Amino acid sequence: MKHPLSKGALAAIIIILVVVLDQWLKFWVKTTFYLGEDLEILPFFHLRFVQNPGMAFGMELGSKLFLTLFRIVVTAIGFWYIARQCARDNVPHGYVACVALVVAGALGNIIDCMFYGEIFTNPYPPQVAEIVPFGNGYGTLFYGLVVDMLYFPLFAFTWPDWLPWLGGREFSFFDPVFNIADAAISVGMIAIILFYSKFLLASDKADGTGEE
Repeated sequence: MKHPLSKGALAAIIIILVVVLDQWLKFWVKTTFYLGEDLEILPFFHLRFVQNPGMAFGMELGSKLFLTLFRIVVTAIGFWYIARQCARDNVPHGYVACVALVVAGALGNIIDCMFYGEIFTNPYPPQVAEIVPFGNGYGTLFYGLVVDMLYFPLFAFTWPDWLPWLGGREFSFFDPVFNIADAAISVGMIAIILFYSKFLLASDKADGTGEE
């Protein structure tokens, strides 16, 4: 059965939807919450406004400029790769959708890094950030901070006192605060590993042949 959407159209829709939703939520949180503010939606789901200069889920790796340029290069390669896969008849629509999620997530965080420092203030709590004319923000081009807000404290407990090194310490899961872009990257990568590993292996071995 023929898919109702071309692979190119499917990828474009996914990328646009993820980026728009990601940026809408970031703008809303950035201009509504003060830094560090936490809003409990459910016991296991909070909106917590944090910012980070690093990779997904608040990790840091290398300098800020390196990270931003790295994201741009990877995203550009991602767009090229999607275009290449869309031109191949044997590539499944689902695989293209997964790659589009990864590229969309990377693009969403690139926007933060490139422009947020130029268009937002970054006041101390309890003040809330404001949108300002380009160039009057808290930073410069390529040095913006990534906005995170999705927090899922699923459960917590205290390690028994008799355990060496860990005894008496608090443990909580899941601590990282992330955003829609991070989630898109993670979902896309996990789906590729779970559902398309065989397709990728077959493609490598047979010079691009696989199954729909």
